[in-house]
Amino acid sequence: MPIMLNALHASAGRRQALRSLGAGALALAAPGFARAALTIEIIGGNSNQIPITILPFGNEERQKDKVSEIVQADLVRSGWFRSHDVGNIGKPPVEPSDVDWRQFGTRGATNIVIGNVVERSDGKLAVRFRLMDVSKQSQRTGFSYTVGVEQLRATAHKIADVLYEELTGEAGVFSTRICYVVKAPERFELQVADADGGNADFILAHREPIISPAWSPDGTRIAYVSFERRKPIVFVHSLADGSRQVLANFEGANSSPAWSPDGSRLAITLTRDGVAQIYVMAADGSSISRLTNSQSIDTEAAWSPDGRTILFTSDRGGSPQIYRMPSGGGNAERVTFEGNYNVTPRWSPDGRSFCFIQRNSGRYNVAVQELGSREAVLLTDGRNDSSPTFAPNGRRILYASEHNKRGVLAAVSRDGRIKQRFSDTGGNIREPAWGPLSKSR
Repeated sequence: MPIMLNALHASAGRRQALRSLGAGALALAAPGFARAALTIEIIGGNSNQIPITILPFGNEERQKDKVSEIVQADLVRSGWFRSHDVGNIGKPPVEPSDVDWRQFGTRGATNIVIGNVVERSDGKLAVRFRLMDVSKQSQRTGFSYTVGVEQLRATAHKIADVLYEELTGEAGVFSTRICYVVKAPERFELQVADADGGNADFILAHREPIISPAWSPDGTRIAYVSFERRKPIVFVHSLADGSRQVLANFEGANSSPAWSPDGSRLAITLTRDGVAQIYVMAADGSSISRLTNSQSIDTEAAWSPDGRTILFTSDRGGSPQIYRMPSGGGNAERVTFEGNYNVTPRWSPDGRSFCFIQRNSGRYNVAVQELGSREAVLLTDGRNDSSPTFAPNGRRILYASEHNKRGVLAAVSRDGRIKQRFSDTGGNIREPAWGPLSKSR
C-alpha cells in the first residue's frame, strides 16, 4: 500500500495525507528485480471445474514454445478448468479422423483438444487446433493460424481464449496484457507482460518513481505519472514506437490519469488551483476543463464503461469515501458507507459494480460493491492490498499485495473463491493495470 494511504487514517494530518494521495506520491523499497517471467500460484479454486484434456500438438516439440503446454496452463490457472489425464494413448491424434472415441470415452475424457504445428517453406508456422466433444463424437470448434515463430506464444493464448469462451460462454483474457511498476536496485521500471506474467519487458525506467499506469481503451498507449523532473507529471507512452508525450505538467501536482471509454479524453487530478481537484482534457493534452469544484480533496477518477458517470475518491464528508457524478460535471453523491476509509474505485466491465480498497481493523483489502447497493463484500485478507483492476471480462481482479515482506501481484475472482499470487525471484511489484481485450481475437 502506498504510504499516503496508510497515513489517511490518522486524525492528525489526514487532509494533508489525502493531498499526497491526490498528488500521487509513492515510496517503494525492495531488493533488486530482474526482468524474469512471473509465475502464478493458485491459492483457491472453483469446485465446479470443467475437465479438459489438452493433447500434445503434432510437431510442437521442434519449437521453443509448446502450444499445448501454454494452453493447458492458461486454462488451469484460470481456476475454472482442471486437467484430465488420459494416460498413455500412444501417438496423440492431430486430426479428427485420428481420434479413437472409444479409447477416450473409457478413460473418462469429455473435452479433448488436438492440434498441429507445421513449418512452412516461407519460415512461418501453420498452427491448427480443434476442440472435440467425446460424448457427441464431433468437433465443437477449431481454428487455423499462420504466424511467425515469435508469435507462437501469443497464438497459444488466443487458442486458450477460444476454448474458454466456447466452454464457459464468456470471453477469455489470456491474450491480454498487464502492466505494473517494479522497484529495481536504483530505479523504477514500468513493465508490460502477458496476462500470465510471461514475456515481460520494461518500457520505461528511471531513478525517480513511476506510478498510476492506465491503459488506453485500444491497448496501444499507457498513461502514467513520472517524478523524473522532481514533480509528478502525467505522460502518455506509445507501445508501438516507444514515443511519449507530456499530457499534464501544470503548476503543482499532476496525477491519477484515467481514460474515457472511447479514448478521446482523460480525467486527471491537478492541484494547480490549490486543493486537488479532478479535471478532464483531450487525449492530446488540449481542451482542459475542471470537473469537480469543492474545497475538499477530489482524486482517483474512474469512468464508467458507458462514459456517462465518474467514480472518484474524496474526503468531502470528513473521511476518504467514494462518490459518483455525471462525467460532464454536476452534483456528486456518496456511494460507499461501510467504514471510514474507502478509496481507489474501479468499474467492472459491465458497469454493474465497482471494486475498491477498504480499510478494516488496520488492514487494507479489496472489496466489491454492486452499484446502487450500500453493502461491500471483502474479497481479500492481506495487510496492505492496493491498486485493484478488473480483468476485461470481469471475472478476476488484479491487485498489489505483500508476501514475505515483498510487494507482489495477486488476483482474486469476482466471487472471492479463486485466489492467485504472481511470484518472481525477488523484487517489489506494485501498481498493476489490466489491459483491454485483444482486438485480433
